[in-house]
This record gives sequence, C-alpha cells and structure tokens, in this order.
Amino acid sequence: MNKNIPNYLTTARVILIPFFVIFMITNIGGPASKWIACAIFCVASITDFLDGYLARKYNLVSNFGKLMDPLADKMLVSAAMICLTEAGRLAGWIVIVIISREFIISGIRQLAADNGVVIAASYWGKFKTNFQIFMIIMLIIDLGSPVAVMIENVLIIIATALTIISLVDYLVKNKNVIMG
Repeated sequence: MNKNIPNYLTTARVILIPFFVIFMITNIGGPASKWIACAIFCVASITDFLDGYLARKYNLVSNFGKLMDPLADKMLVSAAMICLTEAGRLAGWIVIVIISREFIISGIRQLAADNGVVIAASYWGKFKTNFQIFMIIMLIIDLGSPVAVMIENVLIIIATALTIISLVDYLVKNKNVIMG
C-alpha cells in the first residue's frame, strides 16, 4: 500500500472543508445546498475513520498524519458547528464548550509530547466524536419533524455531555502530565 494514502485522505478532508462551508452558508446549490453540504461532511468524516484505519493497519503512521489528522478533524467539526450556529441550529455556548475542549486536549497532548509521553485517544473521546458527527448530520439535514427535532436535541445533549466527560477523563488520567 502506498505510504501516502492516509496522508492524502487527511489532505482531502482539509480541502473539502471550504466546499462544505460554501454549501452550508450560501444557497449556491439552491434547495440541494444542505444535501450537498451533508454529503461533503459525510465523505470528509469517512476519510477521518479511513485514514486512521489504514495508517494503523498497514503501519503507515507518519509525522504529517500525527499532526494533520487531529487538526483536520477539529477544523471540520468546528467549521460545521460554527456554520450551524450561524444558521440558528446550534447554540453558541455549546460550540464554545466543544471547541474549548479540543484546545485543552491539544494543549495537554502537546505538554505530554514535550515530556515524551504519548496520550492515546480514549473511548470517551471516540464516543464524543461519533455523537458530534451524528449530531452535525442531523442538524444539517434539518428534517423539521417533531421526532427529528427530538433526536437532534438528544444528540446535542449527549454530544455536549460526552465532550465534558471526555475532558474530565483526560484531565484525571493525565494530571501528572499537567502538574509536571
């Protein structure tokens, strides 16, 4: 397998972000804009799972991937949530909590790396990511039915709760790294 395939997937995810944003905040595609944005978001999200899977399975982990994969993920999710906030679909304070958690975890990981410690992703973090993705997809497609709105609200609550739980988990598990 080509050593660069996971890196190409990560790069593709970053390249897809502006196209996603354009379809989210404009009506360039007419009534299909939200569906095009959703499709772009789904493809970009799949590249996230695929690049990590291929890198681990075929031992194609690279310094570029270690840096850019989590950055691309944060850029995609942050862009989506900011667009959803502008569209009135997601409360700003929730976006602030979620993005702040990402900055805090990135800081802890950098601190750990500076001390030669690698902090692996936790199950809480993986659950958080999955619920954020499902939440974003539901909010983008905006079905509007009472059942869909209920599902959206439940996903928002779960994604926000998992964001906080995963942050606390990281802080507790890595208090020695934080305290020096």
